[in-house]
Amino acid sequence: MKFLLVFDFDHTIVDENSDTWIVRCAPDKKLPNGLQSSYRPGHWTEYMGRVFVYLGDSGVQEDDMKRTMTAIPFTAGMVDLLVFIGKNKEFFDCIIVSDSNTVFIDWILKAADFQEVFDEVFTNPAAFSSAGYLTVQNFHAHQCPKCPKNLCKRKVLKEFLDKQLERGVSYTQIAYIGDGGNDLCPVMFLKKGDVAMPRHGYTLEKKISQLSRDFCPIECSVLVWSSAVEIMSYLKLLLKEQLK
Repeated sequence: MKFLLVFDFDHTIVDENSDTWIVRCAPDKKLPNGLQSSYRPGHWTEYMGRVFVYLGDSGVQEDDMKRTMTAIPFTAGMVDLLVFIGKNKEFFDCIIVSDSNTVFIDWILKAADFQEVFDEVFTNPAAFSSAGYLTVQNFHAHQCPKCPKNLCKRKVLKEFLDKQLERGVSYTQIAYIGDGGNDLCPVMFLKKGDVAMPRHGYTLEKKISQLSRDFCPIECSVLVWSSAVEIMSYLKLLLKEQLK
């Protein structure tokens, strides 16, 4: 009997947006107005590509970026939650589905010694070019009209579950922990026995509430959290039930 924990990253595991946090490396810790205004909705990854070119052109080195990223704060209670999950890996499979990138997430998890907690990380692939510039690509292509061009988290979750099923792994319950508008699509994929865990005061919680008001509530149960300690309390109860 296993549980699957699906985590978003920005404003969920870490208490900031890693993509906007990196702007602290820029000259004067801000981006030129023309660059800032070049973002088009649904095309965030392309925008970040331009940000990384600007940082490279400004002489920002890989070490500067790494030092900045590993100082990003974790969300309240998250360190305790991840330590708890790490000690109970026989019960929990754990994945990240994020619109950040592989380099940032890898740096942050390794610096805090949490990479072993997660079985897989699904995010936009990034790497440093021979010139020392960070480059980022779209995670995949998809047909979902609700999601940004580079990432449909529902598609990622469905493909992961299908792959696990082929390996003979199915889950007693899926818990989806997130905060953003792009977390609604996978949450709507969850079934009756699953649980959505939107962060209090963020877009995902508001969108779930709106669905209820529109008389088309999501199928799964909902646990709103402000501190990850609340998620840990829920998981402890799950294990208690499990071990009866």
